[in-house]
Amino acid sequence: MASKRTLNPQNLAALGPEVLAELLIEVSAGNAVIQRRLRLALAAAEGVGSAAQEVRKRLAAIDRSSTFLDAAKRKALLSDLEAQLQAISGPIAAADPSQACELLLRLLELSEGVLGRCFDSSGALLAFFGRAAQGWGPICQAAQLGPETLAEQAAELLAENSYGQFDGLVPALKDALGDWGLKLLGSYIRQHGAADGSTYLLQVAVARGDVDGYLAQFSAEDLRWRETAASVATHLLASGRAEQALEILDGATEDTDGWPQIDSLDCRIAVLDALNRTSEAQQLRWQWFSKSLSIPHLRDYLKRLAAFEDAEAEERALQQAEGHPVTLLGLHFLVGWPALARAASHVLAHWQEWDGDAFEIHTAAADRLSAKFPLAATLLLRPMVFFALWTGNARRYRHAADHLRSCDQLACRIDDWQGHQDHDAFVLRLVELFGTKWGFWKLVDH
Repeated sequence: MASKRTLNPQNLAALGPEVLAELLIEVSAGNAVIQRRLRLALAAAEGVGSAAQEVRKRLAAIDRSSTFLDAAKRKALLSDLEAQLQAISGPIAAADPSQACELLLRLLELSEGVLGRCFDSSGALLAFFGRAAQGWGPICQAAQLGPETLAEQAAELLAENSYGQFDGLVPALKDALGDWGLKLLGSYIRQHGAADGSTYLLQVAVARGDVDGYLAQFSAEDLRWRETAASVATHLLASGRAEQALEILDGATEDTDGWPQIDSLDCRIAVLDALNRTSEAQQLRWQWFSKSLSIPHLRDYLKRLAAFEDAEAEERALQQAEGHPVTLLGLHFLVGWPALARAASHVLAHWQEWDGDAFEIHTAAADRLSAKFPLAATLLLRPMVFFALWTGNARRYRHAADHLRSCDQLACRIDDWQGHQDHDAFVLRLVELFGTKWGFWKLVDH
């Protein structure tokens, strides 16, 4: 049972309205954001008209401002905008969807100005406007806004989409626009000359289910790229045109930056499955697993095998991982599968090869192995300690100290070091090499 001093709505409500009112006045003193939220709450209590007027007034003030937004001001503005959005999409939308629709459009129109006067390093403001755009469709649908008006407004927003805040707008408006509205939107996009007009026209075609219109947006040169071809083939496959999808994939010859595209591979596998060319799809799955040790591709491969064949194939896969030329990738697979006993043997067999810079794989593997295979876990933790000290990376010292303490705890469970240094000898070697790294040793002793 929660303490009566726990800050929750029930305990605060028990204080009574007068006490809470005094506290709110006190905490809002000098805090413009909280004061505006309180005024908005008071306006909402008077009715939807007063709340809408308060929101409209605040949005106009934000629009007039030209001050550069530093980190503190950016955070305060985000909180302010969140409050306006909550009011619009909550009580105002419930009582008057048409007015909410108009206010949310006004808020969206602020995005270019707001994003243009700040360095949105965290992406929080960009994400806010993207989320607000996602919510515009349902409100417009509730307001029964005419498709002509909505299509024109949407096209105007897309024409001012410098930061990508409206990249998801077309799919969000699909239901509110309907087929006729989507068709109009495509026409308006061409008229307004949006910078990424071709992208939006693709989204319109997808939303309309117009596969041929979608396909017409790509030139033969575009379809030479496997990434583009995979995207097109995916839409063709979803429309039941698997043969045409395979033709598109077969015609693609170029990889972005010379790297194979996993999306292209997965699309080809899906197309082959749709065409009942199961053996070819299975061969692709195994080929990709052999190269990448991808667990999802192996699982898909195994579940399609006939009874009693999967165990043999799994053993072959484990051997493939153990003999993979990239030992770290083999470890990652064996731990993730999981085959922990074989992972521990893999660690011991390749103990000189472990890379202390591979923090994520080493840490996860050591954590999984520590319960039953303390020596293997130790041999993965030690390189990370050594790497941090050898590179003098002070930001890694806290982690390295934690790893060294873990080695100390594991040592009491290791009866046979199998020719490796015991823990005391390892620490002594660290002191000899890095005894002057005082910042690290202070963390170890802490």
